Amino acid sequence: MSEKLAAYTTIPIESFITTIRGQKVILDVNLARIYSVPTKRLNEQVKRNADRFPEDFVFRLTQQEITDLRSHIATLNEAGKRSQIATGSQKHRDPRFAPFA
Repeated sequence: MSEKLAAYTTIPIESFITTIRGQKVILDVNLARIYSVPTKRLNEQVKRNADRFPEDFVFRLTQQEITDLRSHIATLNEAGKRSQIATGSQKHRDPRFAPFA
């Protein structure tokens, strides 16, 4: 029986942390990436287990916060730096729903 070893790349968790509303947060897409699960499944589990988390554990970004975040990402990309936020898989996110932080 042959075993396949998974190749893991280590990315410092600090690279996923951003400040929104004066709080250090990790966006749902990046947290899902850390745990290697789809963002949709992560959010489902948080909703199903809401009683296990503090009331202020998660919040949805406003449209202005999303715009500001995208502007920040564009600035980082123009400077030739690769942003972890920009590399998160947002292409499958339903555009009707803003990300959670």
